[in-house]
Amino acid sequence: MKSLIAGLLVFIGCCSNVFFLELLIKEDPGSGNLITFAQFLVIAVEGFITTMRFGTKKTQVPFTEYLKMVLMFFVVSVTNNYALSFNIALPLHMIFRAGSLLANMVLGILILKKRYTIMKYLSVFMISVGICVCTIASAKELNNSDSENQISSFGDFVWWIVGISLLTFALFMSARMGIMQEVMYSKFGKHPREALFFTHALPLPGFLLLFADISKHIGIANMSVPLDSTVLSLVPILNILPKMWIYLLGNVLTQSICINAVFVLTTECSSLAVTLIVTLRKFVSLLFSIWYFQNPFTLLHWIGTVLVFGGTLVFSDIPSLMRQSKSKPKVN
Repeated sequence: MKSLIAGLLVFIGCCSNVFFLELLIKEDPGSGNLITFAQFLVIAVEGFITTMRFGTKKTQVPFTEYLKMVLMFFVVSVTNNYALSFNIALPLHMIFRAGSLLANMVLGILILKKRYTIMKYLSVFMISVGICVCTIASAKELNNSDSENQISSFGDFVWWIVGISLLTFALFMSARMGIMQEVMYSKFGKHPREALFFTHALPLPGFLLLFADISKHIGIANMSVPLDSTVLSLVPILNILPKMWIYLLGNVLTQSICINAVFVLTTECSSLAVTLIVTLRKFVSLLFSIWYFQNPFTLLHWIGTVLVFGGTLVFSDIPSLMRQSKSKPKVN
C-alpha cells in the first residue's frame, strides 16, 4: 500500500511540478534563478525540521564531504533552470535531462574506468541520437513563425546555442556529481535524506551572488495580475495574490512532494519498478506539456523522444531485472 501511494505521489507531485514550472516560464522566461532559490529554501527548511531535527541530530557523513558536492549541485541546479531563459522549449529541456545516462556512461568510462555490455553501449547510442534528433528538430522549429520560441535574428540563434550549451554542461556536471556521490556512499553508507538537506541548505548563501537577478524577477512576480478563478475565490488571500506567486508556491510544494515520493519509492520498491515509474512519469510530463501548452512537436521530435526513453529502458536491462525478481525466494 505504501509503495502504491508513493507511486501515485511521484506522478502527482512530479508532473504537477513540471506544470507549474511551465506556467512560470510562460509568464517570465528569466525567472529560473528565483525558482531555484525558492526550491532550495523550502527543501532546506523542511530538511532542517524533519531530517536534522532542528540541528540536534548528529550527521552520518563528515561535513567536509558534503562541501565537495555543494558547489557542483548549486551550479547544476542554477544552470538547468537558467537555460530556460535562452529560447529553450520545456519539452526539449525535459528530453535533455532524460539523457543523463549518456553523461553517466561517458564519465564512468573516463573517470572510474568502467566497462559496459554491448546492450548498454547500444542504449546510450540510442539516447545520443535521440537528443541530437530532438535538438535538430527544435532548431528547425525556431524558424517557424507560429513557434513561441521563434528566432528573428542571428543573435537569437546564438542565444539558443548558448542555452543548448548550458544544458549539455549541466548534464555532464550532474553526472560528475553522481560519481562523487557514489564514491561518498561507498565510504560512509547511504544517507539520502541527510544529503538532500545539506546539498540544498549549504548553497543558500551562494544565491547572494544572484541577488540582483532574483530581486528583479521578484518585482516581475509582484507585478503579475491575480488569477481569476472561482476555485481560488474560496480562499480569499489566493484570489488577491499575484498569479506568479501562486505558481511558485505550487512549484516548490510539488517539488518537495516529488522528491520525498521518489525517496519512499526507492526504499519500498525494486529498481525495476522505480525505473519504470520514473521513466513513465517523465514521458507523461512531456505528453502533457505538448498537449496542454500546445508546444510544437514534430515527427522528428517524436522519433528522438522514442529513442531517448527507449534507450533509457534498454539501459535499465528490464528483462534481466524481471528474471532476478522472479528468481528471488518468496518469504512466507
